[in-house]
Amino acid sequence: MKASELMTTDVQTCWINEPLDRAAKLMWESDCGSLPVLDQNGRVVGMITDRDVCMAAYTQAQLLGRIPVSRALNPELYSCKPEEDLDKVENRMRSHQVRRLPVVDDEGHLRGVLSLADIAQRAAKDAKGKAGTRQVSFAEVGETLAAVTTPRRLELVAAASFIALLPVMAVFVVLQRYFVAGLTAGAVKG
Repeated sequence: MKASELMTTDVQTCWINEPLDRAAKLMWESDCGSLPVLDQNGRVVGMITDRDVCMAAYTQAQLLGRIPVSRALNPELYSCKPEEDLDKVENRMRSHQVRRLPVVDDEGHLRGVLSLADIAQRAAKDAKGKAGTRQVSFAEVGETLAAVTTPRRLELVAAASFIALLPVMAVFVVLQRYFVAGLTAGAVKG
C-alpha cells in the first residue's frame, strides 16, 4: 500500500512568516492538531502542532500574535512521498516519534498529510473485510502508536526547562549587576 492511498488531501496550511495566532485559529476551525508550514515558494518546511503553539507561548512569554510560526517550528522536517510504501512511512513515524507526515512531491510541494489516524482507520476497514485481503493490521498500528507515544529522553525535558528559565535568569543577572554596582558606588562614596 502506498502513502497516496491513505493520505488526506483536503489539508489546511499556514505560512512560515504568519503569526502563531493565525495557525492556532486554523487548527481550531479545522478541528486538527497540526498544519503543514509553507515557505514563500509554497514548499513544505515543517509541521506546526498545537503543542508547539502552547510551548512557544510558554517559553517566549509573548502573545501568539507576536510570535511568528518560524520561531515555534521544529527545524527538522520529516515527510514522505506519495509513492512510498506504508511500511517505510510507518517506520519513519516510529523512529522520529511523529503522528503525521506531510506527503510532498519531488519539488517539496504538499500533496497531502498521512496521519496515524488515517492508518488506524484503514486497519479498522480492513478488519471488516475478507480474511487475506487485509493490507493494514491492528498490530502495525499498535506498534506505531507505541513508538510515537514513548516519552522522549530526559535530557530533552531538562533542556526545555532550562530554556524556559532563561528569561528569569537574565533578569536575575541584571539585578545582580545593578545591586553589585550600587554597593560598589556606595563603598567608593563612603
